Amino acid sequence: MTEGLAGVLAARLHQLWGTPVEVTSLTQLSGGASREAWDITITTGAEERHLILLRSSAERVLALEKNIDVEAAAMMKARTAGVPAPELHDHGDGALGQAYLLMERLGGETIPRRLLRDEAYAKARPGLARRFGEVLARLHQVDPATIPGLPPVDALGQLKELYQAFAEPRPALEIGLRWLTENEPAPVADTLVHGDFRTGNLMIGTDGLTGVLDWELTHRGDPRQDLGWLCTKAWRFGSPEPVGGFGRREDLMAGYADGGGTPPDEQTQRWWELYGTVRWGLLCRRQAERYLAEGDPSIEYAVLGRRVCEQEWDILLALGHATPLTVADPLDDGESPAVRPHDRPYGPELLRAVRGFLATETGAKADARTRFLTRVADNALKIAEREARLGSAHERNHQARLAALGVADDAELCAAIRDGSLDGRFNDVTAAVRDLTADKLTVANPRHLAIPG
Repeated sequence: MTEGLAGVLAARLHQLWGTPVEVTSLTQLSGGASREAWDITITTGAEERHLILLRSSAERVLALEKNIDVEAAAMMKARTAGVPAPELHDHGDGALGQAYLLMERLGGETIPRRLLRDEAYAKARPGLARRFGEVLARLHQVDPATIPGLPPVDALGQLKELYQAFAEPRPALEIGLRWLTENEPAPVADTLVHGDFRTGNLMIGTDGLTGVLDWELTHRGDPRQDLGWLCTKAWRFGSPEPVGGFGRREDLMAGYADGGGTPPDEQTQRWWELYGTVRWGLLCRRQAERYLAEGDPSIEYAVLGRRVCEQEWDILLALGHATPLTVADPLDDGESPAVRPHDRPYGPELLRAVRGFLATETGAKADARTRFLTRVADNALKIAEREARLGSAHERNHQARLAALGVADDAELCAAIRDGSLDGRFNDVTAAVRDLTADKLTVANPRHLAIPG
């Protein structure tokens, strides 16, 4: 596969540039499920260059072929406007076998834990919030009418459609969607919107921002969505700083104003940040659906389904219906409860044995992708072990909460939240939803309960 791709790449670049090209290195990176990512080194005569190829995976070919021209056009327009998007050399849906983008490789790092903690980026961190604002202002000055086929997006309508498509009652999401509906800010003129402008999609070097990546979700819509998404709690990665974990909102907005944008007021920014939390919760659930109903065996997708409750808790925090809570991890207690009449080791003990096996067998010899997936698998086993210990008690507690509210199940509770029929007892409703969500997080990720909003 590698040799064949190298040959096709060399021929395509020769065709584009009119000079012989040799592919000297071709390495597949740890990309997302929708795309393959390849790190490429080429030589043209005495010159060495570094490129990145993003190519659709087989199951996403049709979707990406339809959108690839729009994505490429948005990147090029943004680059012309002063946004540090990668230089695009080629794109299409045929020359390399499937939908692809071929671009210059930028220097820097995207891994959040390194960017937010490593000393190498200490000099860059203080100025990033303001720089992000400047870049977004330039992006939002691109006339969306100049990009043919750019899809318009009704942000709140899109969330509601996504939620309704699951036909799965989730009380905390209902509370969030109702608040968003009742407090939606007045619209502003549409602009080009990146759609996924956040830590993890921003290439950062030791001196600052070097590139804005991942334009797959670009669309025509409300520019304030990008500002809110960047500040959504999920993209702070545990940092107390709201702007992607790097800095203050005031610095972001100052940079946005310096770049020619009109910063939203505090209430509007709050709306878009809560929107981002609801959106990420729904996207986690959507990814889990690919595992549950669409036959994708990815363990990443499976575990994302258990991250929805993190966003549900953050919704309750943002709306004042919950406060940070410290809960002991059930796994810190080494004793496993008896599971009669079964023999030892009990189910939780067997799960722990598998976790130990994974940790032992996957070490430094494994590639980065395998090590990452091993950590995901370990997390899945921890969730299963906590659920084995606590699931029965949590089910009894939840049934008691529903009965106290006079509803039969989650679907009836969601309907009452939506139509307001329990508004006279809304404090009781939010307390029940808070306790439900805390139970789910005690199993899925107990540390998340203590992170402030």
